[in-house]
Amino acid sequence: MSASPAYSEEKGGSSSLGEPEYGHDPASGGIFSSDYKRHDDLKEMLDSNKDSLKLEAMKRIVAMIARGKNASDLFPAVVKNVACKNIEVKKLVYVYLVRYAEEQQDLALLSISTFQRGLKDPNQLIRASALRVLSSIRVPIIVPIMMLAIKEAASDMSPYVRKTAAHAIPKLYSLDSDQKDQLIEVIEKLLADKTTLVAGSVVMAFEEVCPERIDLIHKNYRKLCNLLIDVEEWGQVVIINMLTRYARTQFLSPNQNESLLEENPEKAFYGSDEEDSKDDKPDAASLVKRKPYVMDPDHRLLLRNTKPLLQSRNAAVVMAVAQLYFHLAPKAEVGVIAKALVRLLRSHSEVQWVVLQNVATMSIKRRGMFEPYLKSFYIRSTDPTQIKILKLEVLTNLANETNISTILREFQTYIRSMDKDFVAATIQAIGRCATNIGKVRDTCLNGLVQLLSNRDELVVAESVVVIKKLLQMQPSQHSEIIKHMAKLTDNIQVPMARASILWLIGEYCEHVPKIAPDVLRKMAKSFTGEEDIVKLQVINLAAKLYLTNSKQSKLLTQYVLNLAKYDQNYDIRDRARFIRQLIVPTEKSGALNKYAKKLFLAQKPAPILESSFKDRDHFQLGSLSHLLNAKAVGYQELPDWPDEAPDPSVRNVEVPEWTKCTSREKRKEKVEKPFYSDSEGESGPTESADSEPESVSESESESSSSESGSDSGSRGEESGDQSEEEKKKKKKKKGKEGPRKACLESAGSDPSEEEEQGKKGKKKKPQHEGNGGSESSWEEGSVSESSSSESDSGSEAEESQSEPESNRRTTPPSSKSTPKAAKKGTKEISLLDLDDFTPAPPQPASSPAIVSSSLVTDLEGLTLTDTSLVPTMLSPAFSTMKTYELLHRMAGEGLSVEYYFNRQPFPPDPHMVAVQIQFSNNTESEVKNLRVSEPKLLSGMRIQEFQEIESLAPGDTANVIMGIDFCDSTQAANFQLCTHSRQFYVSIQPPVGELMAPVFMSENEFKKEQGKLTGMSEIMEKLTLPDKCQSDHTIIQQVTAAANVSRVPCGADNEYRFAAKTVTSGSLVLITLERKEGARVHLTVNSEKMVIGTMLVQDISQALAQ
Repeated sequence: MSASPAYSEEKGGSSSLGEPEYGHDPASGGIFSSDYKRHDDLKEMLDSNKDSLKLEAMKRIVAMIARGKNASDLFPAVVKNVACKNIEVKKLVYVYLVRYAEEQQDLALLSISTFQRGLKDPNQLIRASALRVLSSIRVPIIVPIMMLAIKEAASDMSPYVRKTAAHAIPKLYSLDSDQKDQLIEVIEKLLADKTTLVAGSVVMAFEEVCPERIDLIHKNYRKLCNLLIDVEEWGQVVIINMLTRYARTQFLSPNQNESLLEENPEKAFYGSDEEDSKDDKPDAASLVKRKPYVMDPDHRLLLRNTKPLLQSRNAAVVMAVAQLYFHLAPKAEVGVIAKALVRLLRSHSEVQWVVLQNVATMSIKRRGMFEPYLKSFYIRSTDPTQIKILKLEVLTNLANETNISTILREFQTYIRSMDKDFVAATIQAIGRCATNIGKVRDTCLNGLVQLLSNRDELVVAESVVVIKKLLQMQPSQHSEIIKHMAKLTDNIQVPMARASILWLIGEYCEHVPKIAPDVLRKMAKSFTGEEDIVKLQVINLAAKLYLTNSKQSKLLTQYVLNLAKYDQNYDIRDRARFIRQLIVPTEKSGALNKYAKKLFLAQKPAPILESSFKDRDHFQLGSLSHLLNAKAVGYQELPDWPDEAPDPSVRNVEVPEWTKCTSREKRKEKVEKPFYSDSEGESGPTESADSEPESVSESESESSSSESGSDSGSRGEESGDQSEEEKKKKKKKKGKEGPRKACLESAGSDPSEEEEQGKKGKKKKPQHEGNGGSESSWEEGSVSESSSSESDSGSEAEESQSEPESNRRTTPPSSKSTPKAAKKGTKEISLLDLDDFTPAPPQPASSPAIVSSSLVTDLEGLTLTDTSLVPTMLSPAFSTMKTYELLHRMAGEGLSVEYYFNRQPFPPDPHMVAVQIQFSNNTESEVKNLRVSEPKLLSGMRIQEFQEIESLAPGDTANVIMGIDFCDSTQAANFQLCTHSRQFYVSIQPPVGELMAPVFMSENEFKKEQGKLTGMSEIMEKLTLPDKCQSDHTIIQQVTAAANVSRVPCGADNEYRFAAKTVTSGSLVLITLERKEGARVHLTVNSEKMVIGTMLVQDISQALAQ
């Protein structure tokens, strides 16, 4: 709606400045674009001397790439601008080069010196982009250059650049695997990094390059566990999968004693001395096994820190935690994952499919885990066939004697489905239930026999196959069923079913001696036209009848064998010759025909109907190999638990004894201090202090000189990896900083400790520097760095950290108070920051200066969302009606339009919803002829247009009311708003609560109407109210704000009732809120309109949860 005016303004603006006019990108400008002049305008813009034109050209080119257009022919023109001075142009050039460097390697190589210079750029985004482009050039000749660049980037002060270095490692390894040893050194260095931004990427590199080097993880294990909650989502998945395999090699199985108890429960619990003396001397291994299992604290740490991630919004993270618990947790604790996995079943069908595959495997071993959620696996008619079949698999796995009647009733309805594959799978599931649960076997068999009279041939065929398997368990009792199935040979045409019937008759021909020869006679008639699988069973039937009833079937058998002798299929020919020699005694046949009867009529074991997911758990759950049930390329086997626990001390991190700075180091610090204060802004407090050895020593000396007698600043780095005892000892040693340090350690967050370190250094700097010039330069440095740290941050955690950083950095120069006051203020903010990295509250005095105008302009070229960077105060919630924006003033060229639902009857038509619209003229000219035109509505919807507004003076506003019949649906009403010169496409979409009007009724009337609207017309939801929504007034206020309803009087104290009717059809909507113990509430909505009821439940639930 707003693209065309913006573009026309852009063109007009450029021509008025005397600059040449350039056309729009031909690739997006229409079908009839000539190729010989393709992108000529963009090339001219890139070759111009004006940065504004270059920037515009690069924006269009990147937009083309985002739309999937091919822009590779612009590579020579773009690569020339890699050395451009304008930082915004340079950023976009690097974005382009990352995309096309691999395709245009020769041209990219020409600019390699420029990329190397980019690695030294002051801006961290440029450094990272240069490394990304360099690692995208897949030419072996530049491997040494790439190796050097990665090593330098791994020691960079910016965590974003270090993250990019971790991403480049697998690329270099795939290009030249001989570099593995050097790359492992870089990985080891990056694994020691304490920032959440780097953790996921370096573990990914570890998995690609050296997954067997488990020793690299030992020292970093506890740190990775503690950082896990704050790593970005895809990093969490990689780390969890790696830690699952690590834990399987380093800890003992938590379920090992349970298996021992199951084998010998009495002895394990009540073993006496006499029994022990009777035993032979047990070996050492069995003695170890009998010791009570004590979980390793590091094993518990992993389980504890991954559990909160079951609430993640990312399905892959939830699945990763679920597989970790399944493979590592004690049996008693695995149940916590069931609820999270059931929640994922509300997601997209693709996610459901993957989750159900894993649930099907888990439900075989841990059936009790999913039994409380049985109804979640019931099949919906809208489910795709694959989802239905997987849910059937889970239901069958969960079937036991208590719930089998419910499950069989459910199966009964599934058989009526139109989906034939699903019906076939249901019949097989009934067969499996009958096999596994003896008491329902006869019921299932009778049900399947009834299906034999079904009109659908596929249902009958599948039933026959399943009955055949069930009859093998107890054939003597079911000769009537075999007779009934023999009659079906005339009607059933499905080959597998015909073959199954013939096999049954042949196998149990003694139970049906009169019918079997007649069936053979019929099959001999149609032998030549049968399928191969049926022919083979006809030959088998003939052979068995020849051996048991040769008087009646001798001639028939010879006839069938003669037909088979000349069949086209060699299997059938061979079978006929083999059987003839076996059953018909001749001189050549030898001794085998004596044993023919034993061969053909031997007792055959009943088939065991097992789940296809039974043996899949040897693959790691959640992996591609588990999904395919075959080992995929790159799959790493899940190790077996060790018999004896490896040494846990390998995960202990040594704390070095920090020595005091020598006078020489102090002199060096004083000399380099101005340089260090400049780079301070670059480093940022979220980076690892050990990534640069020089900066470490400087920060140590500075903290020791600024705070006498305190070594906590330098020790803060390692505290996350210390044991609890060491932490307690250190707390006693500390003086005035004790409480603060304890707080940091209890949070267990290494990055926060580093923030504290960075702040300690900064607190003292303004005092040392003193003069105003240094203060201003310090402030500029911090602002520029905060802009770069925000612009390049790759994860939510990094973004949330960068905001409080800028606050803290600008505080010391702006506040002219005493050093103690400054120090106190900073300390309070840092403690607030520890709570899940939430930004510190802005100080009212300095809040406008948080984001400077220069920062906004710096970030303008990189903004990927519509949100503005200029800070605005949050407006209070509308006390009356919620207002929606119909037309923004930018899109409307100064005309802004808002609307709200005024909840008043619309007099011209009571079946329409009244919408109040407010026009505001923000231009300096008059707007004329405001009207509605060309409504594009769905069938049944209507619009009652408002009367045309002839003119709207500059700065004036006008209110009108229009009516819209939404047909009881939340679909948007689309139409045009027209002025005398322009047309704007707009749409109004109603919340479900605005589609109804209040109804006044008594309590008895409410109960009477509610009794009529039960079953499918009743939607229920269980809620837990937050603390601020406990009072009656608040609950009523929230419900009436979410929906246009009136309250119904109610005698009970713990119940609230509301009533309304839909505006268009007048269908009643009844809402009941019933309070239970504590903060729990049962919400019930009764309405014929099930869609409206469901949506209303969601809206009210959200309103009450706020």
